[in-house]
Amino acid sequence: MAGATIKVTDADFEEKVLKSDKPVLVDFWAEWCGPCRMIAPSLEAIAAEHDEIVIAKLNIDQNPTVTAKYGVMSIPTMNVYQGGQVVKTIVGAKPKAALERDLADFLSAGGTVAKES
Repeated sequence: MAGATIKVTDADFEEKVLKSDKPVLVDFWAEWCGPCRMIAPSLEAIAAEHDEIVIAKLNIDQNPTVTAKYGVMSIPTMNVYQGGQVVKTIVGAKPKAALERDLADFLSAGGTVAKES
């Protein structure tokens, strides 16, 4: 199921991620990263199955500004952004079921985490 994830860059990160009305999981990855390639199909499947969260991929080699801003030191690192803030960080390759457990707050009915008013 190709194409369920979106690509983000330093140039459009603010528009596509920080200003999104849905939670956005950003997968910080690189072509040379074996574990990043291992989780890619799981992220594609989650993106295809759940429209309440956006799954985005950011290539760290091509987008050093955002990578440095969020202090990404090892990959794969997946940050979930909501309301312009990082609300969850997942580091390392995991099976799809483990990723879905980690994202349960964002994948549940309604798809959003309750915000304090």
